Amino acid sequence: MSNEWKKSGPSRLVSATKNSAKGLKSIYATEAAFRQELWGCIPLFIAAPWVGETAASVALLWIVTAIILLAEILNSAIEAVVDRVGLEFHDLSGKAKDLGSLAVMLSLVLAAAVWGIVLLDRFVL
Repeated sequence: MSNEWKKSGPSRLVSATKNSAKGLKSIYATEAAFRQELWGCIPLFIAAPWVGETAASVALLWIVTAIILLAEILNSAIEAVVDRVGLEFHDLSGKAKDLGSLAVMLSLVLAAAVWGIVLLDRFVL
């Protein structure tokens, strides 16, 4: 058993942070969709405090925006695992990738709906 499994406390936190940084570097380098979504989300994160009237609405805007990135990260993880298992076509592999893609699409629809509602409430209603 590697020492990685025996770590606890601060050393485990440091190790987990390093692994997360490696994951971020990897997904940014290899996934165009993640880069596009990240650069699309950055202005939304910045705009949220000016769009939301309350701390709760700002937090909601930040959360739904972050969900887009989380969905893309999980979708990329699913794709990596499926590709690791085998590159030949299999119905279950296609289904896994399609469901990951669906999660990303739903996160985009959810974020658009919430942003739309908050914008309407703030500037129209």
